[in-house]
Order: sequence, then C-alpha cells, then structure tokens
Amino acid sequence: MDHILFVLLLFPILGSVLLAFLPSTFNKKGLRYIAIFMASATLSLVFILFWHFDTSSSEIQFLESYALSARMGTTFSLGVDGISLPMVFLAALLCFIAILASSAPKLQTKGYYLLMLLLESAMLGVFMAQDWSLFYIFWELTLIPLFFLIDGWGGKKCQGAALNFVLYTMGGSVFMLLSLLVLFDLVAGHSFSMAVVAKGAVHLTEEQQVWIFLGFLVGFGVKMPIFPIHGWLPVAHVEAPSPVSILLSGILLKMGAYGLIRVVGILPDAVLILQNLLMALGFFGIIYGGLLAWRQYDLKRMIAYSSVSHMGVVLVGIASLNIAGLTGALMQMVAHGFVAGLLFLLIGLLYERTGTRNINDYSSLVQSTPKFAIFTTLAFLASVGMPGTAGFIAELHVFIGSYEHWSGWVLLLSLGVMISATYAIRTVGKLFTGPVLPAMEYVEDLKPSEWFAAAILALGVIILGFYPEPLLNLISASTHSFISGFGE
Repeated sequence: MDHILFVLLLFPILGSVLLAFLPSTFNKKGLRYIAIFMASATLSLVFILFWHFDTSSSEIQFLESYALSARMGTTFSLGVDGISLPMVFLAALLCFIAILASSAPKLQTKGYYLLMLLLESAMLGVFMAQDWSLFYIFWELTLIPLFFLIDGWGGKKCQGAALNFVLYTMGGSVFMLLSLLVLFDLVAGHSFSMAVVAKGAVHLTEEQQVWIFLGFLVGFGVKMPIFPIHGWLPVAHVEAPSPVSILLSGILLKMGAYGLIRVVGILPDAVLILQNLLMALGFFGIIYGGLLAWRQYDLKRMIAYSSVSHMGVVLVGIASLNIAGLTGALMQMVAHGFVAGLLFLLIGLLYERTGTRNINDYSSLVQSTPKFAIFTTLAFLASVGMPGTAGFIAELHVFIGSYEHWSGWVLLLSLGVMISATYAIRTVGKLFTGPVLPAMEYVEDLKPSEWFAAAILALGVIILGFYPEPLLNLISASTHSFISGFGE
C-alpha cells in the first residue's frame, strides 16, 4: 500500500498526458474509451483504499510526506481519514460517470477528455492534501480545466459564465490565501502542515481566530456556495456542458464544505463565537435556495438553486458542532453528490434529445421514455429526502444535531423540505403526466451506457438510504475525534 495515494493522484494525469500525445486524427471513440479506462482505473484504486482503510482509527492513513522547502515550511503530503475518504470516492465515481456520459459528438474531442482527467486529479488532490500550501495549489488548479471546459464546450453565454465563475472563485481564494499566510506567520513552527497548524492555532487569541476564520469562510463559502456569494452557481450550471455540471454540483461544492470542516477543527474558539451566524446562514440558504428553485422553469437553473438549499443543510450540520450534526453534514455531502449528479445527468440527456430545458415544453414523457421517468422521479424524491433514500438519513441526523442547540429553529429545516417537495412534485408532473405533445412523442429513451451510468447513481442513493451503516462506520471515528475538540 506504499505510495497508493500518489499513484491515485497520478493516474488521471497519465491519462491526460497519453491523450495529449495522440495525433489529432485519432479516432474519437478511442479517445473516449481511453478516458473511461483511466477514470475507471482511478475508481478501482479508491476501492482498494476502502478495503485497507481502518475504520476504527481517526488518524490520517496512507500518509505520504516529502519535504519541499524547509524554509517555507511546505511539504508534498497526502493522506486520508474518515472525513476525506468519502469525498475521494465521490470525486472518482462522479468523474467516471461524467466521462461516461460525455457521448455527444461535439464533446468527443481530445482536449475535452484531457481537461476532464486533469480536473479529476486536481479535485482528488484537494481531498488528499495534508499541507495547506498543497491544498491551496490543488484548489486553484481546479479553476484552469473548469474555465476551459465551460468556455470551450458550454452554451451560448459560456464565455461570460466561465469568466464569472473564475472571478468569483479567485476572489474568494484571495481571502483564503490571506488567512493561510496569517496562520503561517502566527503559528509556532511556521509550517503549512495541517497537523502542525492544528496544534498551533488553538493557542491564538479569540480575536485572531475570528478574523482568520472569516477569511476562510469567504473563501470556502464561495465554493459551497452560501448566501450572498452564490451568484456564479446558476450561471455556470446553465452554460456548462451537462457532464461538467455533474462535477460542479456533485464535487466542487463539496470542496468548499470539506475545507470549511477542516478549518472549523483548527479554530474552535472562533467557531463557537460565530456558531449562531453559521446557523443563520445555513437556515437562510435552505429557505432562500428552495424558494428560488421553486420559481425556476429552466431545469438546470432549478437544480442549481436547489443545491444552494441542500448545501445550507450541510452548513447547519457543521454549525451544530455535535456528532449527529457533523455526521448528517457528511452524509448530506455524499447524498447530494449522488442526487445532483443523477439529476444533471438525466436533464442533460433530455436537453440533448429535445433542445429545451423549460419544464412547460414537456408532457407525458412516461409513455415514450419510461426509463427516464423512473430515474428522474427517484432523483427528485431523493432530493426531497424521502425515507429510503440517502437524503433522509442525512437530513434526519442534521435535524437531531441542530435541535440540540437551537430547538424550535429547526422547523426552518422542515419548511425547506416542504418547499423542495413542492417544486419536485410540480416538475415530475410537468415532465411525465398530461396529454402527449407531438414534439415529445418520439423522444429516445436511455441508451445502455446512459442507463448504466444512471443506475450506478440511483443504486447509491437507495443503498445508502436503506443500509447507511458502512458509510456511518467509515466516518464515525473521525467525527467523534473532531467533535471531541469542542468538549462534546
């Protein structure tokens, strides 16, 4: 198991290098098969990690560390624990699904698949980095392939959407970088190592911790996103290719939540002071995102705003600072990755077939596309958090955890679920019931490869809904160790 994380990080890069050296005349299907093979090989390595991971330990496992600069206090350090390993799995799985779903002729280009594999490596690096400087490098590296993927293969307004996304994210990254530099300067040892920073940061004054945490909150809040720094999300989702939207919503948002969890662990005094602020931002995001999603008729824009609501649940779970809340937040991150990935996959395929994302243009698709109907209905029910789906387990934990601190305020979470149910039922009704429209009578149903991709995500939603124990066991030791820092 030596160097397995480095190999995991290297696999997508090797795939992109191989694609780069192939001639431009190389068969387009061959390019797709190579990308699928490299993504599936990466996913296979993640399963090996699961097999050898010790769920009883909260320590960083498979640790690999190489000094880069003693003067700067930087190391190339990789490792995973019960909090990061589920995110590594989610990134590898959704990258595989996104590449598998990239079958439209205009997407079958060498540059597209090359960028997708580079993006996968950068995202994996974010979740495996054990050095804040390395974390920041991988964080910024995700911007490069995403910018070109949105700008080169997006919709009519793709250039503005790509630029908007980059400016928002880079603006947030400035605040994160400032907080990192202040931490480096104030913490004894002057190191970017996450372990060293965590030990030294607890000795900072409350005022120092608060200002540093606020910088991180802006940086990670842009990516989650939280109100009012969420403006890039609906624009980017609408204009991005649907496979890229799978990664934007399924993984990129989780990077912000994951980074926030790591910072909460090293700045406990600041979080306790700002706990009610985090709670308020989370509950506001749940209601605000749900109401905006309710008002949308563009399916991709609707799912984008619903992501603001679902990530609000994650923020409330983190802010509760107890085991149930943090467990729910991590469960919600995984559940939302599956559900949002499935929704963007299906809506993207529908758009390719019909040329419209307006729900008023659809009707009674259940007759011509029964497979679409089954998977889409399941995905919308899962987004509401219906019992038997992963979202129910996550929201139940968050409800319990937040009730311990804010009692009656958790009714706002219930209100958010009701709003989600309203637009989910409306959308399913518009898509699959009513009179048959001539334009929708001959829409092609899911192809075998598309059905396979949708089935993987749907199974994930159902399995975690009925049998969440493996995931709960995976994160249990790490969540208990994390919360112990707050005296729980």
